[in-house]
Formats: sequence, C-alpha cells, structure tokens
Amino acid sequence: ATPGKVEVLDVFSYGCPACNAFQPTLDKLIKALPPQAQMAYLPASFNPQEDWVVFQRAFLAAQELGVAQKSHDAMYDAVWTKHTLATVNPATHQLVPQDQMPKIEDIAKFYAQYGVKESDFIAMAKSFTVDSKMREADDAVQAHQVMSTPTIVVNGKYVVTPSAAGGYQQTIDLVLYLVDKEKGSVK
Repeated sequence: ATPGKVEVLDVFSYGCPACNAFQPTLDKLIKALPPQAQMAYLPASFNPQEDWVVFQRAFLAAQELGVAQKSHDAMYDAVWTKHTLATVNPATHQLVPQDQMPKIEDIAKFYAQYGVKESDFIAMAKSFTVDSKMREADDAVQAHQVMSTPTIVVNGKYVVTPSAAGGYQQTIDLVLYLVDKEKGSVK
C-alpha cells in the first residue's frame, strides 16, 4: 500500500460468478472512496476447476504490463456476458469441460485489444516475475484468511464479505466506515 493511504483490497477471481455479480457494487465503492483510500486487487486461485489459476496469472501479467485497471470490467464481461472466455456454459449453467476452459493464449487475445501483443502477454504470463507474484498472492489470500470471494480487506485488518455485511449496499457502507476509522492510523 502507498504510505498515507488506507488500502481497500478486492480479493477476487474473474472466474467467480459472485465476483462478477459484485463488480458494479465495487465500481460504486471505488467512486465513493475518499482521497486517503487506495484500491488494490488480489486475484485468488483457490478454485482451480473454474480456471482461477489461469485468471490469476492473466491478471498479474496484465498488471505488470499496465493494462489491468483499464481492462478489469471488460474481462468480467468477456467471461460472463460475451462468453468469449466463458468458464460456464450459459445455456446449461454447468462448467465447460476442462479442455475447453480459457487458456493463457485465449486470454492474450483479449488483452490484444489493449495494445499488448499476444506474444508479449504470453511471455509475461509465463515469466518468473508472474510466477513469483502468484505465490505472493496465494500467501496473501491465506494471510488474510480469505475463505470466499468477493472479499474486501481494509487496511490489512478488516475482512468484509457481502454476505457477512448483509448485502451489497451494506458492504459499501461498512468499507467506507472502516476506511474512515483507519484514516487516522496511516501516516
């Protein structure tokens, strides 16, 4: 986190249907955050049968290449609305077969629209840097004791889920309350 900022950490996966449903609420939360708060993202991988490991790798590669922010909502759309990177068959609501799950090469085509050459994206995704960041992300998910997604972690201390908060609007209200509470503790 940036010194002097309260970190609001979104623990998510593009492969998570609940995260997709929560994304419009997260966008509202981001707009409501005070200047002392900073949004950050932690891609989880604890659901490999739903391709979360590949999406984690893709997000971290996109972050390294500087396109994660501007493509974030569009990636959810590619998985859940346009189904170009679908993990679930929209007709049956069943997981697609493992051999049809999006691969890093498929995801590279998505990021090409953001000016990243497919070969550059794949090289970054398979790099030592991204492998290391994946291990760090998994460690952070464990350290914050995140059991489900979406989860918001405020300043590394408070773990908030929409179900525990009582709903989407309550999640926004609670996170803003916690950010306000923490503003005094960041130097």
